[in-house]
Amino acid sequence: MNLSIEFLGTGTSSGVPAIGCDCAVCQSPDVRDQRLRASVLFRIDETTILVDTSPDLRQQALRSRFRHLDAVLFTHAHADHTAGLDELRAFNGMQQEHIPIWATEATGKELQGRFAYAFANAFSRYGVAPDLTLHTITGPFDVGPVRVTPLPIMHGWLPILGFRIGNVAYMTDLKTIPDETRPLLEDLDVLVITALSQGPHPAHLTLQEALDEVSRIGAKRTYLTHISHGLGLYAEVSPRLPNDVFLAVDGLTVESTIPVSTGGM
Repeated sequence: MNLSIEFLGTGTSSGVPAIGCDCAVCQSPDVRDQRLRASVLFRIDETTILVDTSPDLRQQALRSRFRHLDAVLFTHAHADHTAGLDELRAFNGMQQEHIPIWATEATGKELQGRFAYAFANAFSRYGVAPDLTLHTITGPFDVGPVRVTPLPIMHGWLPILGFRIGNVAYMTDLKTIPDETRPLLEDLDVLVITALSQGPHPAHLTLQEALDEVSRIGAKRTYLTHISHGLGLYAEVSPRLPNDVFLAVDGLTVESTIPVSTGGM
């Protein structure tokens, strides 16, 4: 199976540029320094999986031009990862069906509270509002022929999820990796991991902390995401990274050449 991961957004909760900021990164004319809120799209042969519905989902979907979703996975319930949920109604309209979403029990309850109308089946036709079917993540699960492995991680004090599909792992909003999760990160072709800034943060990895994790995990290639203006200019940071580590940018698509694990494993 062929797998690709498209970076729909690579920014932190404020995006880059940040409102009201005059720093060099926020004023940079380099498009690589302009970042929508974090989200990715997995394409595995004919299966398309969205991870998180950022507040910028409409803009991201228009740029990427994807027209179909087989599932939406949620890492956690923070607004920069969920506030674009209403945009899913466009896909209900195009697909003429409910869209399955996957989340932990806690995240699912928060989504049902904030977006109750998306689970109410209140309209007689698709596309008026999101029509979603909630599935609770309790372990590995399948989206069609594709096996998805949840990766329990810590966002400061908050337990959240990353996801592994085939030999690609996506972990955003990460501060610490529990010991029980580390075996799930072996033999990766591609690792995607948070690198928020140069300075310390209680809930996100700094650049150096991210590089320490990259070295420990040992993926063939690593892409840094969930980046704030505090990381620095792309043109200055990128050349200083190890040869197998890259700053992700919005719109980047990365291919995996290793076959994807399928359901039943």
